[in-house]
Amino acid sequence: MGVSTNQIASAGNKGDRVRSDCFVTLELKNSGGLLIKIQSKVRVLYGEKIKILAEEMLRYFKIENASLDIEDSGALPFVLAARIEAAIKKQVKTDLEYLVDFIPENQYTTKRDVFRFSRLYLPGNTPSLMINAGIHNPNGIILDLEDAVAPDKKFEASFLVRNALRQIDFYGAERMVRINQVPRGLEDLNFIVPHNVNLILVPKCESADQIIAVNQKIDELKKVHKINNDIWLMPIIESAKGVIKAYEIASSAPNIVALAIGLEDYTADLGTRRTQEGSESFFARSMVVNAARAAGIQPIDSVFSDISDMEALKQNVLASKALGFDGMGCIHPRQIKVIHDNFAPDTAEIEKAQKIVNAFIEAEEKGLGVVSLGSKMIDAPVVKRAQRTVNLAISLGKLSENWREAGDL
Repeated sequence: MGVSTNQIASAGNKGDRVRSDCFVTLELKNSGGLLIKIQSKVRVLYGEKIKILAEEMLRYFKIENASLDIEDSGALPFVLAARIEAAIKKQVKTDLEYLVDFIPENQYTTKRDVFRFSRLYLPGNTPSLMINAGIHNPNGIILDLEDAVAPDKKFEASFLVRNALRQIDFYGAERMVRINQVPRGLEDLNFIVPHNVNLILVPKCESADQIIAVNQKIDELKKVHKINNDIWLMPIIESAKGVIKAYEIASSAPNIVALAIGLEDYTADLGTRRTQEGSESFFARSMVVNAARAAGIQPIDSVFSDISDMEALKQNVLASKALGFDGMGCIHPRQIKVIHDNFAPDTAEIEKAQKIVNAFIEAEEKGLGVVSLGSKMIDAPVVKRAQRTVNLAISLGKLSENWREAGDL
């Protein structure tokens, strides 16, 4: 990323509708020491703390003479720190980083096969939407550095996302970041890999080479920062070329756990209009499901863009599930419950899965090499799918862990 040669730099957002953010303007000078001006509705309560943070950061980056104006709209310290650092680094070339502390609640990892019914997209430069997103209980929270951030705001968004990964309580949701399209997205990895990201979404993926480049950079950063935990990848298929190469992409690395499709960009690439019925994307969605299943990973559907029509969302989820998808994206918290409720197995699915799993267990106990249910033979993939349904029902509270002893069949 380039560094501005101007003597005045700014970062952040301001305006009547801006909340939990700030706008900072930094002017470097040759003399006069540090002059810090603060405009804030909470200046009486927090003005001194804001000033102390600003002075500490300026001196940390070895800036002795500057004018810093802060227009505060209720920004938390990690937001203030991100905005000030971005403004500084638009002016000063330095490898120094001002890192806020990790909160203990955020130092968890996620498993390869964790359920990913829902993933909530949040703009990477809008802190007000990040702060309490975890209370809505999505399976994953995506801090988006790509389409949701204006081109001239991407640099400063990187610092905000980095600090958010360290400071926001995600309430157990998988911490995800959508980077920019490769090769630009490789720079984004510097801001997220060392800061306990669980999963990285790779947008507009069209070849295994992009995944290889991402993993090479991840491995370099993990070595430098002595990171041992897994960092998962979810490539997003968003073009005709990507659809054709879906299996190549899905099977290109062992840390790929899911393959998603992005229908807005895909239909634009086709030159057609996206509809609720989805006939124009049936082929692409089926290709993604087949590629993911063939590679042994989760197929994840696109977002549903009408946040006001919950019935239409429900029908979309049911159609998605029928195609074989394991989850989908969402752009508003109110979509999460509908997605969870309708991707979850219903009573009939659970009962059928119980019978299959029970038949398999009984066959093993009797030393039988063949599993049958009634007059039908059951093969290994069917048993595996049934066990997954049972596990999912247990995790959702729809089935007791002791269902066999409880006689739930």
